[in-house]
Formats: sequence, C-alpha cells, structure tokens
Amino acid sequence: MAETTPRFLTAERGVEALLKQTPPLHFTGTSKEEWREWRKAFRRNLVRNLGPKPEAIPLEVEVLERTEMEGYTREKIIFNPDPFSSIPAYVLIPDGASPRNPRPAVLCAHGHGIGKDPLAGLGEDYQKQFAIELTRNGFITIAPDWRCFGERKDRDEWVRRPGRDGCNVAYLAYGYFGYQLLQLDICDAQRCLDYLQSRPDVNGKRLGCMGCSFGGTMTTYVSALDQRIKAAVIVCYLSTLTDALNDRGRGNTCGSQFMFGLRRYGDISDVAGLIAPRPCMVQIASNDTCFIEADTKNAFSHLEKIYAASGRSDNLEMDYFEGEHEVDVEPGLTFLKTHLM
Repeated sequence: MAETTPRFLTAERGVEALLKQTPPLHFTGTSKEEWREWRKAFRRNLVRNLGPKPEAIPLEVEVLERTEMEGYTREKIIFNPDPFSSIPAYVLIPDGASPRNPRPAVLCAHGHGIGKDPLAGLGEDYQKQFAIELTRNGFITIAPDWRCFGERKDRDEWVRRPGRDGCNVAYLAYGYFGYQLLQLDICDAQRCLDYLQSRPDVNGKRLGCMGCSFGGTMTTYVSALDQRIKAAVIVCYLSTLTDALNDRGRGNTCGSQFMFGLRRYGDISDVAGLIAPRPCMVQIASNDTCFIEADTKNAFSHLEKIYAASGRSDNLEMDYFEGEHEVDVEPGLTFLKTHLM
C-alpha cells in the first residue's frame, strides 16, 4: 500500500516542516581563517537580505526640553534621519561631561512596550531605568523611540487595533516601498550613533549598546553591522529560530524583529557572532518565558564557538541571573565600564 502523501494546510504546519527540512546553516569552523571567510560571506548575505537603506539627510537636531536632574541633565531631542521619518529621543548627560572631559556613550535600546520613556525614568517596567543607571556611572546615554513605539506609535484606527500588532502593519506598509522595518530601525540607530559622535562631550571611539527583548534584537543587529559599537550587552533575546517558530514559541516574532531569509544562512547566534571579536555580554534570565533558558543557553553555546574561532573567547560573557524577562542592571553596567571606560 502506497504511503500517504503528507498535507500541510496551515502556515504553522508548513513552517514546522520547513524547520525540519532546513537546518540552520551555522558557522562550523574552528580556525581564525575559517571565521574570517564565514564572517565576510554571512555579513554580505545579511546586508543583502535587509534590503535598501533610506537616504541619510542632515540631522538638524532640535532640543525640545532640558531638565536638570540629580547628577545629570536630561535633554529631549528630535531629528530627521531620512526624508520621511523623525526620531524623538532622550539624551542623559552626567554632571561634569564636557569637551575637555568627554565621556563614553551608550545607545540604550528599548524593547516592546511604551517606548523610550521608562529607560529615562519616566515610568517603570522590566527595563529598570537602565539608561539612568549608566548615566549616573559616567556614560552619556541616548534612548530613542523605535518606529511604532512611544511617540512614534501609530493611531489605533490606522493599524486596526485591537487585535493587530502595530509593527506588523508597519512592516507590510513599508514593504510596499521596498523597505524592511528592521533595516529602517537599524538605520535609525546608526543615525543616533552619528548624533553621539557629533557631540563634543562624547568620546566617539567609546560607544556601546544595550537593550532587552526587542532592545536585545536591536543591540544584536546594530552591534553586528556597525563597528563603532565597541561593547554590547544583549539582554533576554539571544535564542533560536526553531524555538521562536515551533509549538512552544508559537510564532514568537513580530514585524520589528523579522529578518528576511535568515534561516537560509544561519540563525540568531550567527548574527550575534558578527560582533566578535568585540566584547559582548549575553544576559539570560532563569524564569524568562519569552526567550527560555534552555534555548538561550543552546544559542550561547554556538556563539561561544564563533568567539573561540575569532581568537577572543575572553571577550564573550554570560550573565545568568535569577529573574524573569528583565534587565540585570549591575552586571551590564560593570561590563560596559570595563570595556568602555
């Protein structure tokens, strides 16, 4: 009797089959030469699949408000990174920073939620106001709103809420014009780095990046693609596509974090591997139900192999902590101080 041909009626079942048929093409080398060859090819594929970048225009930064806080000054700024976008951001400047005493700076990437405000102390959430803690320890920090969040959140009527994720709709809408949302956010982050380097009170050669959840996504991709980031802290994000797309993850992705074609060339740990040999810390929470411990440690093990091949295993650290989907502030702060100050 002939075998029954399998049927895959839903996207879920089709993706389940694709995960089995398309194993991740991880970096498998061990030597520095193999690492260099892989890095060049994988980065080329990543850049190609991210698609076009918008035209960069003069930032024309406007300071909207300036507030003196205890130990630092909080500025709210706005600028245009391209001809069809505006970025509002908080910049926190520690007392004593000046052109004669330039400070290292950190791009603070917010995760899914209400945007930049909690990082700068205007509300509390799982991110524990880490931009403030960094600033109180001598860093100049910038916390922008990514597209679809905070002041850049689209109105409910446009994205047909409730029931739809605004960044999913934005991904589709930008796609009509040839842009991918993740690429646009990466470009926004790079314009933030441009701004930091334009400030005379910033040491432009000592820039870092830190973020949790979607902020971890941004930290991973921006640090992978922009050599100006000298140290990165990826919080509660490193994981595998298999977990995100299988029955446990249940489609744990969104328009902001979607990387077109990634599974054809590697996985999330390979993207993080492009940060090597620069310093990188990965924070893993014991009770994170979004990016779970076992899967994250599996991804970290692969990342360790990439750092070993690069010859700088000493520049990769794991911070495993008892907690949920949240930032572990002190170890991240210590790591950035060690490598940027």
